[in-house]
Order: sequence, then structure tokens, then C-alpha cells
Amino acid sequence: MEISKKNIETNINKAKEGNQAAFRFLLNTFWVDVYNYQLKRTKSENDSEDITIQTFSKAFDKIDTFDDKYVFKTWLIAISKNVHIDLLRKKNSSIFIETTKEQEEKVYLVIDENPTPEDKIIRDQNLAKLLKDIKQLKPKYQEVIQLRYFQELSYKEISKQINEPMSNVKVKLLRAKKLLAEVIKRN
Repeated sequence: MEISKKNIETNINKAKEGNQAAFRFLLNTFWVDVYNYQLKRTKSENDSEDITIQTFSKAFDKIDTFDDKYVFKTWLIAISKNVHIDLLRKKNSSIFIETTKEQEEKVYLVIDENPTPEDKIIRDQNLAKLLKDIKQLKPKYQEVIQLRYFQELSYKEISKQINEPMSNVKVKLLRAKKLLAEVIKRN
């Protein structure tokens, strides 16, 4: 249904006087035009709707500034374009702030690998208990555990140090771990 130019002009004048029915008429008449214009620009239904709402809000606030020499639809599209540009500017200027907040949050996600004083105390207590448990093993087993886990020697290096074949070192270490596990379970 084609709406006459005269009907639009009449409703613009009524809207300038504050007539709510005239505002509703103008909104219903030009909503699709403004919305589709923004949909082509933003490619987002939600953004298009938000911008269209803001466009009509601004247009109705300033309806008394509308000059009848111009086409109302063109005036609305110009307002819509400016609203969109303002939103883009706001978004671009807030990128720095958003990035900073995002980086700030990531900082708190980084794990502090330095042990706390409580961690050190617990570690020292656990180490003391472990050393006490190791002392309950036969000296040959204590030696391989000491060389492997405290001095961090390789199987080959342990083999040279205790002058035994590497296969014996592996078996002795395996046996020592099993015996240590039994001692720890008992205590």
C-alpha cells in the first residue's frame, strides 16, 4: 500500500506537535527502510535493530528541526548513518580499554610457580618424612634412590658409579621403589 506524500507531511506536522499516533505512523512507515539500510551495512540483525531504534529515538527527539524541503526518509537514513558511525567510533576507541581488561584478566590466570612459604614448609616436611622412610631401606637400595632421584643421574651414570651393569641398576631401582612404597604405606 503506497502512502501519499501528503499523508506523510501531515503526520510529520502532527508529530512536531507531540501527537503519539503520528510518531507511531512514521515509525511503522519507515521502519523497514531504515532497518534494511542498516542490515546491508552491519550484516547483523541485532545491530541493525539497535541502530534503527536509536535512529527513530534521535529523529523523534529532534523532529522539530526537520525541514520540509527535504525527504523524511532521506533525513532518517542520514541520522541512521550517523548513529552507526558513532557506534563504530565508540567501539574502536574502546578496543584499547577492552584489550587492557582482557590482558589484565589473563595476568591473573598465569600460575605463580614460585612456592609460597606454606608450600616450602610442606615440601620440607614431606622431604624429611621421605628421607626417614628411605633410611629404613637396605643401603644398596638407599644408594640407587639417592643417585637417581636426588642427584638426578642417568641409569648409565649410576651404572658407572656403582660399577654394575645397567640392567642391574634398573632392577635394583625398581625393587627399591617397591620397598619404599611398602614402607610409606606402613607409616
